[in-house]
Amino acid sequence: MGQFHAYKNPNPTTRDRYPYLLDIQSDLLSGLRTTIVIPLSPAKTVASISMSRLNPVFNLDGENLTAMTQDIAGVDRNQLGTQSYDLSSYRSDIIAAVDFVLSGI
Repeated sequence: MGQFHAYKNPNPTTRDRYPYLLDIQSDLLSGLRTTIVIPLSPAKTVASISMSRLNPVFNLDGENLTAMTQDIAGVDRNQLGTQSYDLSSYRSDIIAAVDFVLSGI
């Protein structure tokens, strides 16, 4: 498991809306049972409600996915699916979105 890695959403109930979960928790806390994730949604389904700073868009194998930062959640690490993408190159965009949620700046 790693910070800024996207995992396939194993939950069949939410998988269509959120096909991936982006782990944003520091690796220093890897011993905890839970981790903090940002759900990723297909950009075409959330375009009307997204804000560029709050909801960065990532292109994963030709599909644009939007980080639904306002939907941050804690999940049990054992419930994360398969690690699929390393989004650490978007670190500054992800941290800016989280900061926007927390401070409005």
